[in-house]
Amino acid sequence: MITYVKEFVRLESASGILLIIAAILAMLAENTALNIYYDALLDTKVVVQVGEFKVAKPLLLWINDGLMAIFFFLIGLEIKREVLAGELSDPARVALPVIAAIGGMCVPAAIYAYINWGDAVAIKGWAIPSATDIAFALGVLALLGSRIPQSLKLFLMTLAIVDDLGAIVIIALFYTVDLSLASLVVAASAVAGLFILNRRGVLGLTPYILLGLVLWVAVLKSGVHATLAGVIAAFFIPFKKQAGQQLTQLERLEHDLHPTVAFAILPIFAFANAGIPLTGLSVSDLLAPVPLGIALGLFVGNQLGVFGFTWLAVKLKLAQLPERVTWAQVYGVSLLCGIGFTMSLFVASLAFEQGGPDYAVDDRLGILLGSLASGLLGYLILRFFSPPGVED
Repeated sequence: MITYVKEFVRLESASGILLIIAAILAMLAENTALNIYYDALLDTKVVVQVGEFKVAKPLLLWINDGLMAIFFFLIGLEIKREVLAGELSDPARVALPVIAAIGGMCVPAAIYAYINWGDAVAIKGWAIPSATDIAFALGVLALLGSRIPQSLKLFLMTLAIVDDLGAIVIIALFYTVDLSLASLVVAASAVAGLFILNRRGVLGLTPYILLGLVLWVAVLKSGVHATLAGVIAAFFIPFKKQAGQQLTQLERLEHDLHPTVAFAILPIFAFANAGIPLTGLSVSDLLAPVPLGIALGLFVGNQLGVFGFTWLAVKLKLAQLPERVTWAQVYGVSLLCGIGFTMSLFVASLAFEQGGPDYAVDDRLGILLGSLASGLLGYLILRFFSPPGVED
């Protein structure tokens, strides 16, 4: 398990660096003479057609609906593995990060909702500051090297996976538009096919992938967000080994997908969604309800939520702190949970899909400010309160 954690952290840390580069490139493209080409690229219509059936979307939506479905497919694989054989399979170990994750979702959402109460459009973004970007958060931990005990990295990783599961539930319940009954029937049939494959012990991945594609298209046309198809399909991938294999089919697929998601899909998503026009921005823009609610939700909400719920859980004897982890380090991690970035940008794209360009700029501004403040202070706290040379 420790070997897997180290590999996971290494990949996520490197991905965090690429995400930063992609975000900087997006900002440069949007705020220079390249903005015409940047916007034109994202608006380019991409059409896939078979006979009378076709899917026609701008490139931006192919990235957000298509590539991110693969990202959520990987999250689904990670969640299933953790439930069956990882940290989520041990109630004693999972209690604390689950409680911390609940605090990290509820308190930021409450802060945002309080600031934006009364604005029917702005209130749709209540879930934006509840999301944690695991790549960035683990990337900051990686900068601290051997100062950080493995148990703290595992705590953050488990917390972030629970947070991702919460984001999946939120997307399914609150960011679903008008439903198409015919498409839902096709999606249900695909799910039934995946269930039959799993129950009959089929280990070959090809039929699962083909039915997964059918499921994705059906969900895309149904009004439910297409990324949920990735999560659903992942839950049916068999957690069994083929003859002569050391890893289960699920673990093999997860291992193969992780580099692609970390080094390609997430940076592409960041480049497509992080471009913010800075021309004409003023202090009043930073203090507008939407960016202020997001920034405070990420920066203040996660401190109060993650640290506060962790403290209560330990004091009430519902859970114990991980070995060799101090309260100062828990506080540092609670700050890192305020790095929303990728997940926050994704939820924002759903919340303000119909909200107009002003909301799109506002939410990205709040996400960048809140994530930057959380990451910097979290790094400083952890560096100051973590002596060198403690890695397991």
